[in-house]
Amino acid sequence: MSAVVSNMNAPPSLLVNQLRLANHWVDFRLIGTKSNRDAIGARIRVKAGARTLIDEVRSGSSFDSNNDMRVHFGLGAAAKIDWVEVRWPTGLLEKF
Repeated sequence: MSAVVSNMNAPPSLLVNQLRLANHWVDFRLIGTKSNRDAIGARIRVKAGARTLIDEVRSGSSFDSNNDMRVHFGLGAAAKIDWVEVRWPTGLLEKF
């Protein structure tokens, strides 16, 4: 993944990731229908092999910035996910 950095009083910087690893990752973009649309506060659990990973959708930024609302999990060498569980802010639990 590459990134563009907007520098103050200077041209933008392009950061290019040229490292190629055999590791895997997954990210989720949740959209709420019964809870808030941005799913802020939703907790995601991912089971991949022997690892269980947990994170939640967060919001927050500062002046002239933006945060990605996706939740990203690094899976390492695991090539598949056993299950995904989403606990919504309303308390609803979904398992995939």
